[in-house]
Amino acid sequence: MSSQDNGYKSSTIWQLLLVIPGTILVLTLLISLLAKSFSGAAPETAPAAEVAKVEENIKPVAEVEMAAADAGPHVDKSGEEVVTAVCSMCHTAGLMNAPKIGDKAAWAPRIAQGYDTLVKNAINGIRGMPAKGGNAALSDNEVTNAMVHMANLGGANFKAVAASEAKAADAAPAEAAPAAVAVAVAAAPSEKTVAKEKVEAKVEKAAEVKAAEAAPAAAAGKSGKEVYTATCSMCHGTGLMNAPKFGDKGQWEPRIAQGYDTLVKNATNGIRTMPAKGGNASLSDAEVADAVKYMANEAGAGF
Repeated sequence: MSSQDNGYKSSTIWQLLLVIPGTILVLTLLISLLAKSFSGAAPETAPAAEVAKVEENIKPVAEVEMAAADAGPHVDKSGEEVVTAVCSMCHTAGLMNAPKIGDKAAWAPRIAQGYDTLVKNAINGIRGMPAKGGNAALSDNEVTNAMVHMANLGGANFKAVAASEAKAADAAPAEAAPAAVAVAVAAAPSEKTVAKEKVEAKVEKAAEVKAAEAAPAAAAGKSGKEVYTATCSMCHGTGLMNAPKFGDKGQWEPRIAQGYDTLVKNATNGIRTMPAKGGNASLSDAEVADAVKYMANEAGAGF
């Protein structure tokens, strides 16, 4: 064999020694890439699971929810607010000889009667003016301050009364009573535990009965007849401003022909000279609708 053949064989062996490890390395890299491509989603799910686990571990044992604060006692509206919502219906235009707001000549003889007389007439009503201007929901202080506001615009110098806290004062002992009873009984000797439980049961029962009695009345609102008497009768009782008179079938017939929904819409939103809700913004839509039904049915409708 020649030296050339020996050299060729030697180079071939070295080439094989280099190719085999290279081939193994390439295969290893390919396998690693394939494995990573098939399991690529796994690393993303692991952190999410870990985060959830951590959040569960640090979650508080209990959660505290704050109860809504009580709205508190009734706060009287100012005299100006009452005038705008109720009194302005007649006193702005001078309906039924009501002294116009700001008309000093018209107010002078009223002011001369004195503060007490004006307050009495405003609360109890006089001639064409109904009690409390037709809004029985107003407190005496609200009516008084409304009178003071109008009278002062007409030249008087009356002083408004402070907002009434009587209701809050009256309610406080009633609300404090259960707590006072509980404290007193708790301070009694241990042999009176049975008596304590009886007293607490009676207090709780009384509170439940009172709430049950008050709920239906609050939900029902005023009846149609009550709303008519307190508010609507001021105009519909005498036909003021072309309002159809109560019980007059001839005047109500064309209104009834418009349909119940139209009558309710007009009474709620106001139409021509009739203000929204008859000038009593404190009425609910349902109360206004019941008043419309009551008056229309008394004139021959079948609503």
